[in-house]
Amino acid sequence: MPTSSTSFLFILLFCFSTAALASDPFVFYDWTVSYLTASPLGVKQKVIGINGQFPGPVLNVTTNWNVVVNVKNGLDEPFLLTWNGIQHRKNSWQDGVLGTNCPIPAGWNWTYQFQVKDQIGSFFYFPSLSFQRAAGGYGGIIINNREVIPVPFGMPDGDITIFISDWYSKSHKELRQDVEKGINLGVPDGILINGLGPYRFDGAVVPDGITYLKINVEPGKTYRLRVHNVGISTSLNFRIQNHNLLLVETEGSYTVQQNYTNMDVHVGQSYSFLVTMDQNASSDYYIVASPWFVNSSALGSATGAAILHYSNSQGPASGPLPDLPNENDPYFSMNQARSIRWNVSAGAARPNPQGSFKYGQITVTDVYVILNRPPELIDGKWRTTLNGISYLPPSTPLMLAQQFNIPGVYKLDFPNKLMNRPPKIDTSLINGTYRGFMEIIFQNNDTTVQSYHLDGFAFFVVGMDFGVWTENSRVTYNKWDGVARSTTQVFPGAWTAILVSLDNAGNWNLRAENLDSWYLGQEVYLNVLNTENDTDEASLPGNAIYCGLLSSLQTDQAQRVNFSGASSLSDGHRRILVMLLIAFLGTFFK
Repeated sequence: MPTSSTSFLFILLFCFSTAALASDPFVFYDWTVSYLTASPLGVKQKVIGINGQFPGPVLNVTTNWNVVVNVKNGLDEPFLLTWNGIQHRKNSWQDGVLGTNCPIPAGWNWTYQFQVKDQIGSFFYFPSLSFQRAAGGYGGIIINNREVIPVPFGMPDGDITIFISDWYSKSHKELRQDVEKGINLGVPDGILINGLGPYRFDGAVVPDGITYLKINVEPGKTYRLRVHNVGISTSLNFRIQNHNLLLVETEGSYTVQQNYTNMDVHVGQSYSFLVTMDQNASSDYYIVASPWFVNSSALGSATGAAILHYSNSQGPASGPLPDLPNENDPYFSMNQARSIRWNVSAGAARPNPQGSFKYGQITVTDVYVILNRPPELIDGKWRTTLNGISYLPPSTPLMLAQQFNIPGVYKLDFPNKLMNRPPKIDTSLINGTYRGFMEIIFQNNDTTVQSYHLDGFAFFVVGMDFGVWTENSRVTYNKWDGVARSTTQVFPGAWTAILVSLDNAGNWNLRAENLDSWYLGQEVYLNVLNTENDTDEASLPGNAIYCGLLSSLQTDQAQRVNFSGASSLSDGHRRILVMLLIAFLGTFFK
């Protein structure tokens, strides 16, 4: 870890870099990832924390800021963080998945550096390897508007980040072994809210002595609640007793402002609500996250409950939890999802496609109908597939293979529909057209809700329905104000259609956010090659870790315990900074 003198040096460099690039300041974070002991459901178990926190710290930055995060891996296995919803414009080197980065070995560290370019909104980060998200390692990301771009609602009196997640008493290592054996994860042992177990709303199902979350608020004030489902496989219904949820933003897009009494938050999704404390506070109020689309007989013991506490509350919350609406009614959930609309009149950081809200008038260049399948045996191993292919991560990341022109690492032959052939395990990529406009239809052939996420982009959710998608389904598309986001749900026996502008060169991970599906192969990379001479695109990071066929290039990284520095600065800026630093140190040490 950096010493105090090292920290001083980087504070100094930060000041100089901010002065040199006043519009795009740098912020520095130093994180140690390690195992912690916690008892979220009343039984001690190992969780993954960051700087001793579970959940980890919140990144709170502003549009276009440069973020430098030095991550030291204190676990006993390789580790990577990925930044769910951060687009890494022209810089997929920082995406933190196996297609773009070699894992950080145990005891080593690596410094991420990326710019939150032209983005606003609510996102989160999490571990991308080895089922580690089941043990924690996640935290929130807030990207604020620059002052020149107004927010389309009044400034709230407070900003609160809430993580809801399914939780299992087994370790992440045990869970991944089960999944490899074809054992279903089953109903979670509990639902956590901000890493804590449920309030004892029912003594028959919630043991005594469990620590729960209490959120303190002032009567009459309005708070922004950023709610993230950071779980591994369970859709959750979020609600607050006697309070409306005014939806204002989801994953970087301001929405048409509508009141909801509850909201389904599927795996990997994020929402912002404004909640006004307008009750008489005769008692505290329940905050609830309930499993959705699971065996209803197990719901009682697997419900998350926290407390909303007014400063003038007259007593503790009591009685039954607010009802789960239209229990297990997929039509209710789908209609709710369809009701979410993009606020096309609000200013934001970056319309997508840039400079145009009229996505319905853009010509589609490529169409992919992607069908998933539940786990099946392929070559003697339990695997999941997309279009009959179970993705096999190569030992050499795709980005490094392209950088060093290594043949045979991958194929650009992912089919645009299910082929009439046996399923197989392969490293097959989607060959994207740079600056093309792609239509992707997800067809869910599984029995559970699946979420799909695309790194590097925000896509338009233009349609969803039950049954099998056909060409005629396009007449139902929303061609005007479909919400732009990075994670969408696909209901069982249903389809969801998205449109995405491929204006971000790189290799971008398209994956199931349901961790069991992802771990067994439900992912593919979208290869978007910029054939133009684009000097703004990020080059190979100077601190890159090498692995696979390039392992011989790796040198001892024991010295890499300090920040890598502001590598995105131009040579001219670097020379200025060095000269200023030398002059300053010469004065300082006289």
